[in-house]
Amino acid sequence: MARLTGRVALVTGGGRGIGASLVRQLAAEGAAVVVNDLDEGPAAESVAAIQAAGGQAVACAGSVTDADFPARFFETALTRFGAADIVVNNAGYIWNAGVGATTDEQWDAMQDVHLKAVFRIARAFEPVLRQQVAKDDAAGARHHRKFVSVSSVSGTHGAYKQISYSAAKAAVVGLTKSLAREWGRYNVNVNSVAFGLIGTRLTQEIRGETAITVEGRQHRVGLTRAILDDLAAHMPLGRPGRPDEAAGALLLFCLPESDYITGQVIDADGGAAL
Repeated sequence: MARLTGRVALVTGGGRGIGASLVRQLAAEGAAVVVNDLDEGPAAESVAAIQAAGGQAVACAGSVTDADFPARFFETALTRFGAADIVVNNAGYIWNAGVGATTDEQWDAMQDVHLKAVFRIARAFEPVLRQQVAKDDAAGARHHRKFVSVSSVSGTHGAYKQISYSAAKAAVVGLTKSLAREWGRYNVNVNSVAFGLIGTRLTQEIRGETAITVEGRQHRVGLTRAILDDLAAHMPLGRPGRPDEAAGALLLFCLPESDYITGQVIDADGGAAL
């Protein structure tokens, strides 16, 4: 039996990579899913894939850094599906530089997408939580809800020339632990997953000029074969993770089996941080 039947999940960055795998896994477990992506096309593709498999999904495209995004995100869930039970903060990208070369713009961009957006989504979720908990209590059937965020081993252990990204991802851990203390009274499990090297477009092998466009800026993405081989050599499992494996770690924190886990961060990194 599907373990998330009747639940509504909201996922940022659900059109590509880890997020695209996760929204399909959530739908396969019975959840109705609100799929966000920066671009409409990838969000629509994830929605179409879920619907083709018999699931329920709706797109909510746009930047998580927009001030009005959180309200629109939850409004989409409540209008379409009538609830918001699971929130996964997965959207993000990497803009690397050492401390001396990091500009204020670069610093702010990493904090905005990886930390401030998560805070704003949490702030918008709280009144929704209170309303839903009041209904649960009136019906005598309170259940657990989930708030899951993506951190990184760059945040939990540090990374060379990733100062702005690492700082933001470290702060996500602090936010997670603080929210877990604050929202326990609502039966909300708040956890995070710190990913290592996962095979997505951000970490693909560089073949020529590969770039993504975010907020009107172009960013080179990818790693050289030498770097990829070196990283893999330091992993006990000897390889990067697949997007579906990474999504599985997030899924764990969305399932009833994690109802007694809160305020935790787990490394999903093939053992690289051991």
